[in-house]
Amino acid sequence: MSAMNDLLAFQRQTEALSSIAERLGWDQETVMPRGAAEQRAEEMGAIESVLHERRTDPRIGEWLEAATPRTEAESRAIELIARDFNRANRVPARLATELARLTSLSQGIWAEARANEDAEEFLPTLDQVLMLKREEAAALAEGGDLYDALLDDYEPGMTGAEIASLFDAMRPRLVTLREDILGAGVQPQELTGHFPQETQLRLARTCATAFGYDWSRGRMDVAVHPFSSGRWQDSRITTRVVEPDPFNCLYSTIHEVGHSSYELGIDPDYAFTPLGRGVSMGVHESQSRIYENQMARGRAFTGWLFNRMSDAFDGLNITDADAFYATVNRVTPGFIRTEADEVQYNLHIMMRFDLERDLIAGRLDTRDLVEAWNSRFQKDFGVAVDRPANGVLQDVHWAIGLFGYFPTYALGNVYAGCLNAAMREDTPDLDDTLAQGDAAPGVEWLRENIHRHGGLLPPRQLVEEATEDDISPEPLLDYLEDKFSTIYKL
Repeated sequence: MSAMNDLLAFQRQTEALSSIAERLGWDQETVMPRGAAEQRAEEMGAIESVLHERRTDPRIGEWLEAATPRTEAESRAIELIARDFNRANRVPARLATELARLTSLSQGIWAEARANEDAEEFLPTLDQVLMLKREEAAALAEGGDLYDALLDDYEPGMTGAEIASLFDAMRPRLVTLREDILGAGVQPQELTGHFPQETQLRLARTCATAFGYDWSRGRMDVAVHPFSSGRWQDSRITTRVVEPDPFNCLYSTIHEVGHSSYELGIDPDYAFTPLGRGVSMGVHESQSRIYENQMARGRAFTGWLFNRMSDAFDGLNITDADAFYATVNRVTPGFIRTEADEVQYNLHIMMRFDLERDLIAGRLDTRDLVEAWNSRFQKDFGVAVDRPANGVLQDVHWAIGLFGYFPTYALGNVYAGCLNAAMREDTPDLDDTLAQGDAAPGVEWLRENIHRHGGLLPPRQLVEEATEDDISPEPLLDYLEDKFSTIYKL
């Protein structure tokens, strides 16, 4: 058993160092002084160099060959360690270090360019990131598809061709539903008023508590692009505040609580092992989306939220809970993915998926990216992009090298559709408690069927065992058509 014990002990330290690196990323996005960007880039490069050296340590190969697992969890840990070991050994240490350094630096350059509404300020750096990601993809793919090699980091076992086929199946029903909604005679009222930042943040904390966020193991901060960070005993969330639009803050918060609750709900025995994190970004996104949409944007919870907001903001221009529910779920043409309604959100992802596949394949040059983005957005959404912050600069993902990440957002919606159907069948009282501002039955169902398993099961198996059915986009599309047909009286 010595080899197994030595392997797990070594992995424990690697996981701890990886967690430290993640904490540095959280700090950079929240409280780090703006002038520290170059120093942080060097720090991130240094720790990635150490991590890469550990992940490629020859002893791992020896331990893997000699280790004898005693449990299902140890067998799965060996599988995941071997996968990471093989992938890490394909990427030169120089490349791993430079990617960490450049993407840390690029993040600040993107933020400045976004604030200045100047895409040209950012594109040269993006081009450098893209060149390194292509090099990494070539090393990982070993002659295979470059994009698939990057996608596998976020959704193991999934391919670009499978994603494309899924999107092709979803697009017609989504486009038809959107056109029916935008042409409907009934259109919900827009929320207007003055919504001070501190009041929004107080209410956001109340919403996070309603969804079971463990404040003893978390905290909430403000960031340009909302995210969650951390695992085990420390998983933090961020949100953003747009004073004219409190829904941005409240639903970003609930979304990130979904991510964080997944990490905090994993079996504590898996801490500091490869099982002690969400199994894929698609599964991760399914948790944030089911919290935000199927639970928090439903009629039951919005009824509770209507009363809280009416009290917090000294009255609203929306006068009853039914109208408020419709307002929360308004479908309108808009530029920003994170603010998109449920009907159009996946269309944003489909556009980014096509663009980034072309970037990685070399079919699209960064010099032509702004024009390609704006042209595709006009075609897909019927609206001309008015400024870079509403266009190619709105997302941080490419700046920090997350090519292959975007499609997992839509895949997460598909998983959420499947999980929601099963969860509703098993928890018939869920809407009763949501109407009281308590999401506990849904949270507990997800913790039992998804969260606690961490990385124990592969993504597809995890969702299919939870739902006792095959993964399909049909539950999501049926849910959307039913919900929005009712709201818009189609």
